[in-house]
Amino acid sequence: MELIWNGLIKAFELLVTLDPEVIEVSLLTLKVSGTATMISVLIGVPLGSLLALSRFPGRSFLVSLSNFGMGLPPVVVGLWVSIFLWRSGPLGFLNIIYTPTAMIIAQAIIASPIVISFTLAAIQQINPRLRLQLIALGANRVQMVWCLVKEARLGLLAAVMAGFGGVVSEIGASQMVGGNIKGMTRVLTTATVMEVSKGAFDYAIALSIILLVLAYGVTAVLTAIQQGRNNQ
Repeated sequence: MELIWNGLIKAFELLVTLDPEVIEVSLLTLKVSGTATMISVLIGVPLGSLLALSRFPGRSFLVSLSNFGMGLPPVVVGLWVSIFLWRSGPLGFLNIIYTPTAMIIAQAIIASPIVISFTLAAIQQINPRLRLQLIALGANRVQMVWCLVKEARLGLLAAVMAGFGGVVSEIGASQMVGGNIKGMTRVLTTATVMEVSKGAFDYAIALSIILLVLAYGVTAVLTAIQQGRNNQ
């Protein structure tokens, strides 16, 4: 219990004093996970909408694949992204291994299936009659899809929250493709693991609390937007 209390005090001290290293790590965490989430939304919402509104051979396989991807182990993603980005790999010429860019790529791969599956479920829950009404009113396919996406906005915001939650807390992929380099690729999750390995449990607890506060803060903002729109 004393260890937990010391961690809480340490977290309070780091936040109040605006410790430069902690602020840097926290901002990089937000930047990497936030960018990865936005990329996953740009990929996942169109693909999820396509799967929800179209019927074609192989659709069932793609749906099951996206659902399977929701549980994709981050360490596996990190391994394959590393293989592709190593100097001897197919994309080694990009020289982005052990950079925030590599971390963003890995996290976007992790989050995309989550966004796809949530988008698919959100649009499928819309009353089928709405689609028929839009067609009857003369809406073209683009207009129809846009209206359905707007109708499913609450579920889509849930997709964004799920995608962000899935990457901001992961450690395997970030560690493997980023390397936990101080001042370059160190984020809250990798920093926490490092402090535990050093035996600095109070500092590790403090970092974990800051990570929880950061994750909750982003989720709270998205929830406020979601519920605000729901009450309109």
